[in-house]
Amino acid sequence: MFNRESLFGNRQPPPPGQRQPVRQQQPPSGYDQPPRYSDDHRSAPPRQPPSHHQPSRGGRMQLHPVQSPDKALTFGNFCSVSPDDYPDRETYLLLNGQYVLTARPHPKIAREQIGLNEIQRTWMRIAVTDQVTSEPYDPFQQGKQCYLGSVDIEVGLPPRTAASSEAFDQDALAATVTKTFANQMFAPGQSFLLDFQSYKLKLTVKTVELVDLSSLSAAGGKSETNPQARGILVPETTINFYKDAKSPVNLKGSTRRPAANSVIRPDFKFEDLGIGGLDKEFSDIFRRAFASRIVPPGLADKLGIQHVRGILLYGPPGTGKTLIARQIGKMLNAREPKVINGPEVLNKYVGQSEENIRKLFADAEKEQKEKGDESGLHIIIFDELDAVCKQRGSGAGGGTGVGDSVVNQLLSKLDGVEQLNNILLIGMTNRKDMIDEALLRSGRLEVHMEISLPDEPGRQQILKIHTAKMRDNGKLARDVDLAELAKQTRNFSGAEIGGLVKAASSFALQRHIKGGTVAALSDDIGEIQLRMQDFLNALQEVKPLFGVSEEDLERCTEGGIIRFGPHIDKILRDGQQYVQQVRSSASQHLSVLLHGPSGSGKTTLAAQIALNSQFPFIKLVKAVDMVGMNEIQKIQHLSKVFTDAYKSPLNVLVLDEIEMFVDWVPVGPRFSSAVLAALKGLMTNKPPKGRPLLIIATTSERSVLQQLQLKFNAEIAIPNVRPEELPQIMQQSGEFSNQDIQRAVSEIGDFPGGVGIQQVILAIQTAVQDPDRVGRFVEVMGEKIHM
Repeated sequence: MFNRESLFGNRQPPPPGQRQPVRQQQPPSGYDQPPRYSDDHRSAPPRQPPSHHQPSRGGRMQLHPVQSPDKALTFGNFCSVSPDDYPDRETYLLLNGQYVLTARPHPKIAREQIGLNEIQRTWMRIAVTDQVTSEPYDPFQQGKQCYLGSVDIEVGLPPRTAASSEAFDQDALAATVTKTFANQMFAPGQSFLLDFQSYKLKLTVKTVELVDLSSLSAAGGKSETNPQARGILVPETTINFYKDAKSPVNLKGSTRRPAANSVIRPDFKFEDLGIGGLDKEFSDIFRRAFASRIVPPGLADKLGIQHVRGILLYGPPGTGKTLIARQIGKMLNAREPKVINGPEVLNKYVGQSEENIRKLFADAEKEQKEKGDESGLHIIIFDELDAVCKQRGSGAGGGTGVGDSVVNQLLSKLDGVEQLNNILLIGMTNRKDMIDEALLRSGRLEVHMEISLPDEPGRQQILKIHTAKMRDNGKLARDVDLAELAKQTRNFSGAEIGGLVKAASSFALQRHIKGGTVAALSDDIGEIQLRMQDFLNALQEVKPLFGVSEEDLERCTEGGIIRFGPHIDKILRDGQQYVQQVRSSASQHLSVLLHGPSGSGKTTLAAQIALNSQFPFIKLVKAVDMVGMNEIQKIQHLSKVFTDAYKSPLNVLVLDEIEMFVDWVPVGPRFSSAVLAALKGLMTNKPPKGRPLLIIATTSERSVLQQLQLKFNAEIAIPNVRPEELPQIMQQSGEFSNQDIQRAVSEIGDFPGGVGIQQVILAIQTAVQDPDRVGRFVEVMGEKIHM
């Protein structure tokens, strides 16, 4: 007989050659004391374990199968033998060299007979007219791993059993199985009966995991479906239940055990995905979409938690939406996600587009019917979702209504009458505004995750990822400062940073290409290294799609700011205060109007205020950008400008000569009311939370804006140059001596109306080309003053 020590791993059984036949009718002293286990439902003492020794009578025998004489044996999964053949209380028997059952002696069984119930005979594929080869079985002959670490069991109803509408509690079912069949051996494919709460259930072993008892609490062996991979059921064994797809059995989710098919890999780490700058986004996706799926199903049911079935990733191109969806498969402990591009769904044949949608959900529907809440998660990744899920009624699909039908089919699968709870649809788009609203509501694509441009720490992470191989192989020079590059790549997306590294590599390769040809490489090509200067050169070539309009702004501030009076410093100081007001989130939305005469330097000052802000997104919008556009096109262009401005944590829009945006002309007067209405709406509309916006507008027609009722939160007046300020401008230009300045001022005299700073600068640039600088300057200034 097994003693307590040999069963629970404290010592191994003696070698076969040293074993002596033992006939023991009573368990060893103290064996019937209940061992201490962690779970309450497993605190029952184990049954006297079967013997692996040779019986006192009988070894290898030929037995005739008969009906099991007792229902207790049938529902205990025992076979019965004659006491004369196998007198021990319980014995492991190997039948037909393949099947192992626990045998009990029974007085109604004659010699050379074996009592088997119908389920056992079906499992072993034998009839009552056959003969069964029987011999004692030693479980330790397969090594230390002879215990069940975990076992997957399918629950169904026996044939000719009335269906039950009751849902069976998995925790109670596991406790009953552990208590009823303790110390028995089970193998994949084995079926047995259980009397559970007055219901007759048929249980079938699907897979087993064999472990050494000393490591039973840790991760043990691998799952096996081989019928030879049998093991002993002990209280520490984890039992996972699944419903039989052919039987109307309902299972309640366990409130103690997580789902058998855990969604997240236990060794998953975010840094292993090779994605930088998106740690917060990944954490939010995990919290919203996966956290509810790793808790025990029964607990989720008690909390009334409904799993998220859809996530929408949206944001500018190149920010990593597709990369996130592609890498999600690596964090899952399940099947590979299905990936489909939006345009691939559409088909020219009638009904085929809808059929393509149904095929995506077919596997999830089948498994939902078979396993219910224990079904694995099916992930569908839908790239370019806006290609097929446009607003219904918009004419998408070429006027045939195919686009509407595809949306309808997708809606019914996500949250229709027969909704699925084992799917997760991840849609990606950079045009969220084009997707049908019904698809975005709760219960469908309910989690909207914006994947925006990376911040400075995120850009540094991305640079580390793209230069990892170079660094590991010694191809990255020591002078490369990734932190400095992260600062200089404001508003670069992840894809653009990848392009920057490629451009830097091309500059490094150019140093090792022989002159006069692009095919011959120098002999020292193996010593190539990327230097900091290569990255700086690449920054001159690779420009971000979104962000600062550096070239336009630099053209506006070319030559710098001439501080010819104290009011210039005050204007810049006031502008900086408004910038700080937006930066500190005191005002999420602020509009400032710089107004003054034509040529007074409004655009230059507005551009300088914007550049001094150091905001990630700075956009200069000019009327010339909309030349040739009709009203609809202008409205769409302005709408896109404002939408882009909401994609960064801090944003500045400079609207130069705003009165020209509405096509205002003094003759008439005339203007575009549609563009004006759109501009008013865009300027007064508050940006999304966490996306503050500063609008700086310039105009030479303040009175016109007042008539058009285009209002601003603050106004800054930009005056003309006064006579006493003219010497300061001439002196800062460096083109005139003190005597020249005194002569020019005396000859020009007083000009009460003032003159624009641009006109003064143009006069200086014109005078420099003439031998008589002072005379030419006085002449040009006189023309400007009297214009």
